[in-house]
Amino acid sequence: MGNQTGSEIEYLARALKAPRIRDSATRLADQAREASWSHEEYLAAVLSREVSAREASGAEIRIRAAGFPARKSIEDFSFDHQPSLRRDTIAHLATGAFLAEAKNVVLLGPPGTGKTHLAIGLGIKAAHAGHRVLFATAVDWVARLQTAHQQGRLALELVKLRRYGLIVVDEVGYIPFEQDAANLFFQLVSSRYEHASLILTSNLAFARWGDVFGDQIVAAAMIDRIVHHADVLTLKGASYRLQYTGIESLPSVRAQNAAQ
Repeated sequence: MGNQTGSEIEYLARALKAPRIRDSATRLADQAREASWSHEEYLAAVLSREVSAREASGAEIRIRAAGFPARKSIEDFSFDHQPSLRRDTIAHLATGAFLAEAKNVVLLGPPGTGKTHLAIGLGIKAAHAGHRVLFATAVDWVARLQTAHQQGRLALELVKLRRYGLIVVDEVGYIPFEQDAANLFFQLVSSRYEHASLILTSNLAFARWGDVFGDQIVAAAMIDRIVHHADVLTLKGASYRLQYTGIESLPSVRAQNAAQ
């Protein structure tokens, strides 16, 4: 590539705010000549590199903005620890098809079985697919809604949250809610019903959600909206974190088994 042509491409790339085009054009020029690419093929290859780089950069920004507590990928999930969990089910969810249909994903099971890992992994896949994502525990979501309610902007907050393609609610059931908090959480679920997706994780079966929210009617109405369009996956077994400790199960799991 001649100096004059290279300088012109560099200027045009800066004007387009696409500085990577200059590097791609230089790297691909020789390859295009050797392979006898047409002008159209060369242009498509250069622009493809720019689009890919922009998408990767945008995904990284969305992942950082989501508030994930850690980076977890679907590829790193230990299916050997969850043999009853179908790989093809998770692979289908990872495509993000459920987001286009405003469907939910519910992950139920004892602590340490991989619920949060899967929720984060699916959230990261959604971010790569171009969706805005927010992650927080159920307690943190309620605190956010309480603040908005106290400031008289709850309706605006719910509208703002509906602009996110995916909201992840982790650890539903770990701490019980007072009735006012339960009502706020119900409003979050209701506002997203058939509009945008939720991923929820919980250590409790649905039958025990009434105890968490302090109101069987509110819990029933909430569950009805969540599961109407949802994939509900149940994870089983001992905590993955305990596999090398010699501890076979956690107190909460023993209590659940005794109750059953």
